[in-house]
Amino acid sequence: MTAGRSDIDHALPDEAFAASLAGFDRMTVNRLNVLLAHMSPPHAFAVAAGHEQPRGLVRQLFDIEGLAAAWRQSASQRPPELVYEQCVSAGITVLIRGRDGFPAPVLNDPAPAAVLFVRGDLARMSGRRVGIIGTRNATSSGRDTATMLGRDLSALGVHVVSGLARGIDGCAHRGALSVPGGAAPLAVVASGLDVVYPREHAALWQQVAERGALISEGPPGTVPEAYRFPLRNRILAAFSEVLVVVESRSSGGSLITVNEARDRGILVMAVPGALRNRASEGTNALVRDGCPLVLDVDDVLIGLGLDSRRAGGVAYDPRPRPSAADAELLDALNEPRTLDHLVLVTGQSLVDCAMGLARLEADGWVQQVNGWFEATTDSALYGFRSPT
Repeated sequence: MTAGRSDIDHALPDEAFAASLAGFDRMTVNRLNVLLAHMSPPHAFAVAAGHEQPRGLVRQLFDIEGLAAAWRQSASQRPPELVYEQCVSAGITVLIRGRDGFPAPVLNDPAPAAVLFVRGDLARMSGRRVGIIGTRNATSSGRDTATMLGRDLSALGVHVVSGLARGIDGCAHRGALSVPGGAAPLAVVASGLDVVYPREHAALWQQVAERGALISEGPPGTVPEAYRFPLRNRILAAFSEVLVVVESRSSGGSLITVNEARDRGILVMAVPGALRNRASEGTNALVRDGCPLVLDVDDVLIGLGLDSRRAGGVAYDPRPRPSAADAELLDALNEPRTLDHLVLVTGQSLVDCAMGLARLEADGWVQQVNGWFEATTDSALYGFRSPT
């Protein structure tokens, strides 16, 4: 069967095409969102494979040098039926943003995932959620603290969210899993859900999937390349209502997650450490800069009690509301426009338009492809556009 033929469109679910597209060479979060916001997954695959002509904002993607050739090659190497069979064989569910089952905590994220892959059952995540993160090179004290916090939170019905990395992450999940009948854990990973990383966590991955859920942006076979971890961290942060850092060096992945959490208005808390402990340099700096302390699970519960906006299954939108001038730009983006066109339409200066677009794009209200700007598909839901 040849990829892109119309008979495939009828034989396979949309999730097959979305899963295939998610693994294309040179596919980015923004590009996949643009494709699936403007077309059904089968249509998007046909366009990316070169079987149909792109239109509208999607057409601008194909002005990027070498992208069309890379996608045609990926389409031939990643037939949807094969990718979907891999998902089914591995017990992986494919979720498309905006459709049933897509998790509410990340639905309105400023940098939303277009497609997610899940092993386990996200429906088990019905309670409060706390992220626990930290260094891979944890001390014995840090590992004990992470295990204790994971255990105590799980026993109290709080879901522990982490990245299943070595060190603090793994200990937090082991603690959560040690409680019979405790809250389901959630792990966000940077590889395909059939590619265990680190390898020594194979049993832990299986336990998390059986009791809670594993989640990834990568389709089966995705290897844990370095650039995928910062992308993973934004999803981990978005799933957390409170983020607890147990041990962290002065730089590294933990602090990237901290910044992602802060960008989303999520409370960050830190466990202090000894002054000469290199593993606590980052957490001690967070405390010095005003981050709330965590000495035991009660401190985390207080943090949870301060903010319940992300609790439950209702989608919370963390994006800042646009100013009046930026809302005017958003109102004008009911179709793709260039910066120069927006200047003409709104009457704002070139500098004001450029700065406003930068803010709207950073906050998730606008997407940009090769110099063309368009409001994200859900912007109209918030009443910023004037009636036409």
